[in-house]
Amino acid sequence: MSTIPISTSPLSTIHGYAVHAAGAELLPFKYEASKLAPYDVEVRITHCGICRSDLHLIDNDGGLSKYPFIPGHEIIGTVNSVGSEVTDLTEGERVGIGWQADSCGHCEWCRKGEEHLCAQSQPTCVHRHGGYAESIRVNARFAVKIPDALESDSTAPLLCAGIAVYHPLRLHGVNPSSRVGVIGIGGLGHVALQFARTFGAEVTAFSSTAAKEADALALGAHHFVHTRESKGLKRLAGSFDLILSTINADQDWQAYLTALRPHGTLCFAGVPPSPVATPASSLTGAMKNMSGCNTGSPVQIAEMLDVAARHSVKAQVERFPMAKANDAVKRVRKNQVRYRAVLTS
Repeated sequence: MSTIPISTSPLSTIHGYAVHAAGAELLPFKYEASKLAPYDVEVRITHCGICRSDLHLIDNDGGLSKYPFIPGHEIIGTVNSVGSEVTDLTEGERVGIGWQADSCGHCEWCRKGEEHLCAQSQPTCVHRHGGYAESIRVNARFAVKIPDALESDSTAPLLCAGIAVYHPLRLHGVNPSSRVGVIGIGGLGHVALQFARTFGAEVTAFSSTAAKEADALALGAHHFVHTRESKGLKRLAGSFDLILSTINADQDWQAYLTALRPHGTLCFAGVPPSPVATPASSLTGAMKNMSGCNTGSPVQIAEMLDVAARHSVKAQVERFPMAKANDAVKRVRKNQVRYRAVLTS
């Protein structure tokens, strides 16, 4: 694959790697950028993580994709140019961009600082071009400053995977008295273990892969449960305040609900392929809950990055030159990356 030519700011033509049909390989691509809007910034991309959501968009699993498009939404780069009304960012600042690139700015949820719940939320690479490119333009509210202590390569995945697990930990009030379980030691789970430990919780890792025990303990888990052992989960009935599922696979969800304490919550950051069915009595008797969480607002992302900087939370990554994006995507598809792939310019 040929490399992207180097350009200087501002960029009227943006080069990247796009997919032109469902499941197709990425090919060099360029598009003409419109005039920079007053509240937008242009960011020169240095790093972009590869998320499984990118693969779903490449394959058009949810019917959302319009081709050709450039994937990528775990972006770190430097501000190249600012719109006429942007006052809190300047050229040269290092910023990160996650799943969201814009919102309406005036609905109930935007006014509350929960822009990720806006009905007009604009994802970074749905019906627009994303981060497997030299540059991107987004609303300045969604370009979050990166603390100096954080390295760009190990921080890029935090813009999606990180906030996807940090947000539910905060939402459900995890603290030093909490008992937290994390299902899955992968792209999301390995970050969730670090944040849960940072919050002071007693942390248990659940995995179907016994070989991941050493990694789980090194990442912050106090305990490890091999879920293929029939008694491993049963003996933990009534143990957890929060169980966070980070996997996209079906499980015995009833067993995890049984493992919750009264008022405990089973929260989904990953999306299993089949409907999650459970008798209502599994929830009512001890006032248990099930919930879901996706991304977070710019304010929440900024908070997460500050916590990561102060407590050395980082993604474990494998780095690939942008020109090797197809190789990286293939390795992610085959679950050969521990634990996140990051493209570098």
